Amino acid sequence: VFQVQVSFVKDAKKQEEMWERQHEIAADKIYNMCYDLGGFFLKIAQIVGKPDLASAAWVRRLVTLCDQAPPTPYETVKHVLEKELGKSIGEMFDVFDENPLGSASIAQVHRAKLKGNTSDVVVKVQHPGVQELMMTDIRNLQAFALYMQKTDIKFDLYSVTKEMEKQIANEFDFTREAAAMDKIRQFLYENNKKSPVLVPRVMKDLVSRRVLVMDYIDGIPILRLGDEMAKRGLNPSGRVAVAAKQNILKSLAVAYGQMIIKSGFFHADPHPGNILICKGSEVALLDYGQVKDLPENLRLGYANLVLAMADNDPIRAIESYRELGINTLSKCENEQEEMLKLAQTMFDTKLPPGVTMLQPFSEGSSIKKISVEAFPEELFSVLRTVHLLRGLSVGMGMNFSCAEEWRSIAEEALYRAGRLQGSP
Repeated sequence: VFQVQVSFVKDAKKQEEMWERQHEIAADKIYNMCYDLGGFFLKIAQIVGKPDLASAAWVRRLVTLCDQAPPTPYETVKHVLEKELGKSIGEMFDVFDENPLGSASIAQVHRAKLKGNTSDVVVKVQHPGVQELMMTDIRNLQAFALYMQKTDIKFDLYSVTKEMEKQIANEFDFTREAAAMDKIRQFLYENNKKSPVLVPRVMKDLVSRRVLVMDYIDGIPILRLGDEMAKRGLNPSGRVAVAAKQNILKSLAVAYGQMIIKSGFFHADPHPGNILICKGSEVALLDYGQVKDLPENLRLGYANLVLAMADNDPIRAIESYRELGINTLSKCENEQEEMLKLAQTMFDTKLPPGVTMLQPFSEGSSIKKISVEAFPEELFSVLRTVHLLRGLSVGMGMNFSCAEEWRSIAEEALYRAGRLQGSP
């Protein structure tokens, strides 16, 4: 009905204004639904509210749910904290801020000072009852995925939801998160003269399944980077601002390239609520609830696909599909070209020339032309990580290719595995 209304308006600017108002109305409805339902719907808001997938009105509204989800009341937080750690708040902390720094789908964080210590810490406390709610949502989503696969969307969505189920189930154990944070921190700090990103240090005696205490890192959420630049009188398209944004993306690209391709063990949730920008454009990476440990064959298979995408090599891309276990069926004429485009749509951050927003299931898309009949569950975390990085870069007005950034890391990984001749 709205499209018909717009068609009667001949002025292009008025049409654009009408669509903007419509997007704002829709964004409010989606926001309210996700806020009220909570659980997995908050994660859906994180996935959908990206500038490479949604209109600006949707992004502005939904992105706030990354760190401004419904909070748990302080008295409940206090009860969970004291029950989990076996001491009263007064025994553990000199100062504990009752108002959370932020609240997300699974937990919220509070700023505090440990007894006899002048440094600030962050206390992460799980929302009570959220595990049961979220796992019910996931099972409903799996039923929906099976239905969608019977339509003209020929993509193995069910395998994707199975991997989501495993990943999200792991997020409810903060002892696991603490171990992952330590492992990634050690890897990045040992493999670089200076770590490309800051990783919080865990307070080992203050960790339980539902509570995690770590270093406080001072910085501004990447969500508010534009506002901070405006406050300082910086032109977002000016030389200083562009250089700062390039440094931020470079830091994230180096960190993720090393984690995914060199190590195989990586932080798999780089949504805007988990990234802080610190002094000197340093980047801090928070929240290690979702991590992934890629098997060696997938790590090297993805390294090979990175080279294919960076070099625009369709033959190598098709070989990488087979190696990774991505089974496709195609009847289109320019199959090799479409297979490369599909790889770049799924696994690279760069948008095609002239494209500002992806429409992965539109009629002309590679996903519509090529049926993805089998997609390894364990690759979903790589797919999601790349898509979140793409959203960050588009949101900052930058269009960069992670495949090109990761080329040297991929070459080194394949060389060390004896799969590449010469020196990396």
